Amino acid sequence: MLSIRRDHVDAILAHARRDHPDEACGVIAGPAGSDRPERFIPMLNAARSPTFYEFDSMDLLRLYREMDDNDEEPVVIYHSHTATEAYPSRTDISYANEPGAHYVLVSTRDGADDEFRSFRIVDGEVTEEEVVVLDGE
Repeated sequence: MLSIRRDHVDAILAHARRDHPDEACGVIAGPAGSDRPERFIPMLNAARSPTFYEFDSMDLLRLYREMDDNDEEPVVIYHSHTATEAYPSRTDISYANEPGAHYVLVSTRDGADDEFRSFRIVDGEVTEEEVVVLDGE
């Protein structure tokens, strides 16, 4: 189960809408071992694509160094789908390399009304999980 603050949900959705028609992506870091998303970090989709996302390798290296310095880890890794439902694609599954992370997907396709879903992806196995949205800080 993913417990996530309302302001983080709103920030992910706003980022996805802002970057549409390209996929948006980012991370929410939290204290190592806590499973608590705290620090919202929108990233640039280096692919600038409506069908694929890719973190810039230098930005990602900087982020991981920063998280290491702060004793943090990626609790949520998010991205948007612009024309399909919020469900991991085969490419998403193949690139999922953080077994402890919650993989959040949102859809900005026509008719998608704030579709926000979370998954665990471990060894190619996708499991959808409940999302509990918390009001307040």
